[in-house]
Amino acid sequence: MSEESPGQHAPDPDAGPGAADDVLATVEQPGGAADEAGTTDAVVDGTADGTAADAEPPRRRHLVATTFGVAAAVVVLDQLTKWLAVRYLEGKPPVQILGDWLALDFLRNPGAAFSFGTGFTFVFPLIAIAVVVVIVRKSRELGSLAWALALGGLLGGAVGNLIDRLFRDPGWMQGHVVDFIFVKHFAVFNVADAAITCSAVAMVVLALLGIDLNGKKS
Repeated sequence: MSEESPGQHAPDPDAGPGAADDVLATVEQPGGAADEAGTTDAVVDGTADGTAADAEPPRRRHLVATTFGVAAAVVVLDQLTKWLAVRYLEGKPPVQILGDWLALDFLRNPGAAFSFGTGFTFVFPLIAIAVVVVIVRKSRELGSLAWALALGGLLGGAVGNLIDRLFRDPGWMQGHVVDFIFVKHFAVFNVADAAITCSAVAMVVLALLGIDLNGKKS
């Protein structure tokens, strides 16, 4: 009979192979625990990334909805004010609002915004259609509320004047745009022109501030 040292126990012959497996599992447990911790961290990181990815589409959908909501509001306001101008201002003398500086003066404009390019009426509907297509495509990349508002204003202004080009006299694709807001030493314009100009200024400011379409700083 051999003498056993303290802490040592001879394997029990009746214990079976399962006992040896338990011993090996106990010896390997520290490494296994580390692997389990690493797996848990990976799961947590993956969950965080997934949550951020899941949160992005709803925000983008909200910004796209904002863009088209602003565009729709501009189109409605533009067409409503043009209808009122045709009904109450056409063929009548200007209505003075702020002396000689601001007035309501009806004009049918064959040119671009602020009466520029009057000899190229047929070109402007094509430009407007191209602008609309580009804005709709770019709206999928939106990540900034400011850009959403600016694109919405530009889209609404382009569509508002495009409607005039398509459906007003003298004919399809050559319609004259209704202008009625007169500012001294400036031009005669409409709501759509104002929306286009304000949106363009906003885009320049955003670009100067280094804010990209996706909302990140460049």
